[in-house]
Amino acid sequence: MTRLMGTLLVTGFVACLGVQVRAEGSKDAGAVVDKAIKAMGGAEKLGALKAATWKSKGVIAFGGDDNKFSSETTVKGHDHFRNDFTGDFGGMEIKGSVIVAGDKAWRKFNDMVTEMDKDALTNEKHNIYLQLVPLTLLPLKSNHFKLGAVSEEKIDGKASTTVKVTGPDGKDFTISFDNESGLPVRLVGNVTGFQGDDAPQEFNLGGYKDFDGIKKATKLNIKRSGEKFMTMEVTDFKALSDVDAKTFAEPK
Repeated sequence: MTRLMGTLLVTGFVACLGVQVRAEGSKDAGAVVDKAIKAMGGAEKLGALKAATWKSKGVIAFGGDDNKFSSETTVKGHDHFRNDFTGDFGGMEIKGSVIVAGDKAWRKFNDMVTEMDKDALTNEKHNIYLQLVPLTLLPLKSNHFKLGAVSEEKIDGKASTTVKVTGPDGKDFTISFDNESGLPVRLVGNVTGFQGDDAPQEFNLGGYKDFDGIKKATKLNIKRSGEKFMTMEVTDFKALSDVDAKTFAEPK
């Protein structure tokens, strides 16, 4: 069950095969990202998004069954994160939380609270930035991320451009953009579960809606190791000017 909690709250992703590389380096990649930032609301609007909260509902494949869940996520910057979820698994209600507050982090599963050690925290921060990069894309323009090769492929029958990225922890992932709209449509990379096991995941994004001038994907379809894993819908999204520090406090 602890493995389930880890998989519920990570995002990451399967390697794309059979694509043609058309350019190396960050010059073309930067132009692709710039187009996407403009499509999502512009650098000024996205840069003002210092914190946010959103609610989701969906279905996760576990134990051979589809299980319903709901969750609420709150973020501030890239090192303060909270996700609370409730799921119905075989008629049994399960509640859990993942909280990251700078150099401290905890997991709560029903009434059991565990503080993450250094390695677990590092892995969780990797999983978190994979989730947050598509929210504004602005981190991709910082010195913490390195843009690499650019390739062309078809995603759901539409022409798309995929950019290879190296994150601040030295781990690679790819992010793909629809050529027509410029919006992100897929993330591919590895995520790390509770027990330190790496797994490839493919995170497909769609159903973009405008929230006060910011476009956010509201339809999410996730595959884990090439298999159906989770479908999720964002039901509410709000930009915040600040977040109460208690939100990221150690759970009780």
